Amino acid sequence: MLLSIPNHYATLGLDRRCADAQIRAAYRLLARQHHPDINPGSAAAIKYTQDLNAAYDILSDPARRQDYDRELAVAKKPATTTRTAKVRRNLAQDVNLRLEDFLRGTTLEVRVKDPANANTIETYPLVIPPNTAPGTRFKIPRSAVPDGGFVVARVKAMPDFRFKVRGPDLRCDLRITGQRATQGGAESVRGLAGNPVRLQIPRGIASGEILRVPGEGLPKVRGDRGDLLVRIVYRPEVRITRSPGR
Repeated sequence: MLLSIPNHYATLGLDRRCADAQIRAAYRLLARQHHPDINPGSAAAIKYTQDLNAAYDILSDPARRQDYDRELAVAKKPATTTRTAKVRRNLAQDVNLRLEDFLRGTTLEVRVKDPANANTIETYPLVIPPNTAPGTRFKIPRSAVPDGGFVVARVKAMPDFRFKVRGPDLRCDLRITGQRATQGGAESVRGLAGNPVRLQIPRGIASGEILRVPGEGLPKVRGDRGDLLVRIVYRPEVRITRSPGR
């Protein structure tokens, strides 16, 4: 018990619910045992006798004892309330994953430094199974906390230089030549898993037009995968020549 005032009951070896007669009996017994005359030259005996006298002066007076009990209650209550609130608090944290980790799965380490467990750094494994959808939440029990609690981790997509994320869909650009745009034909882009994804470019496609490849995006909550949206980018050919006769 951490108090800002001395614990007179502990000095007398008594409980707070003790009777007045017990206070008198304990004081007389301890005062005789620890009196400086019986323990000559003992600084500890002198200090303990002073503490005994202070405790008896307060606890033997009903009015002063009642005031002292109220002080004890006030000193003890904030520490208990604060500790309970911290220990039972649930924590939430976002986790940024690489895009490939949503497909392949991965294992992470969750570390918690909680003031309620000042001498303990909580460490828990977070297993992300394959085909996890962005936005999925994992509830991790805080087993190192006496009163329990959880860490709720929500997985999010980390920014990627190849793709832009739109929910379960991925978006990327494919640069082609003007000739390919005119004639059409087959092209390929690198998919999320590193595999080549083939595209059929229609003849006369416009720059900025988007081609959709089903099932090449991120996993969805209810299974399957989103789509890969490929934006076609090219620069129209511009020729500048001298006019005839000039």
